[in-house]
Amino acid sequence: MIDPYAQAADAIEKAGLVIALTGAGISVESGIPDFRGPDGIWVKHPPERYASISAYLEDPDRVWQFWVKLARMCRNCKPNAAHGALAVLEHAGLLHAVITQNVDNLHQDAGSRRIIEYHGNARWLVCLKCGARDPFDLERPPERAPHCQCGGLKKPDVVMFGETIPADALLEAEVLAVQCDVALVIGTSAQIYPAAEIPLTAKRHGAFVVEANIQRTDLTPAVTDTFLEGPAATTVPKLAAMLTP
Repeated sequence: MIDPYAQAADAIEKAGLVIALTGAGISVESGIPDFRGPDGIWVKHPPERYASISAYLEDPDRVWQFWVKLARMCRNCKPNAAHGALAVLEHAGLLHAVITQNVDNLHQDAGSRRIIEYHGNARWLVCLKCGARDPFDLERPPERAPHCQCGGLKKPDVVMFGETIPADALLEAEVLAVQCDVALVIGTSAQIYPAAEIPLTAKRHGAFVVEANIQRTDLTPAVTDTFLEGPAATTVPKLAAMLTP
């Protein structure tokens, strides 16, 4: 029987360009709940009421309070061994970029440098009118949704439901998916489009797909070449240890 870790390590060693697509599953062991699971964030806080741009524009103060709590939770969490292992692979020249669906900033905290934030970053605010970005002051956040100097309403710089993925992130991720030789899919079932297109595009263009998830997903029979079963904080460091001193 072929060892999936050896198979994945061999593919990475031979590859010219390796990318990683990460989802909520990589941050669960840092203390950030999954969004869509049985105990996920969206169960208690339905996205149509707390995470859609229409809800924010209709009642910005209510939605603002939710995002203050979520951003604080992200800030108080620390990167786990999976985040660290991806940073190690990047520093060793074995990983070109991380495309993350997460908004928690944990890849940056772990030391990764080339990060494409597909859904934004909850530690920043953006003005809906002029586009100015500012750090999210979580020590003294305003009780009500803030406004910019230009008069526009500010919101967390995340992609809410009803908003589009930033064009630069969308294009850069697509180009990397086409060019990569190996795609690591970690902690995500890749069901939400357009992020779901990334592993599909990589596979169509000849990439070797390594999936690391708690359990097999719909992605597994469709594109996965080798499957690493278990928590990301276990599987990803194990793979990285085979590739780095």
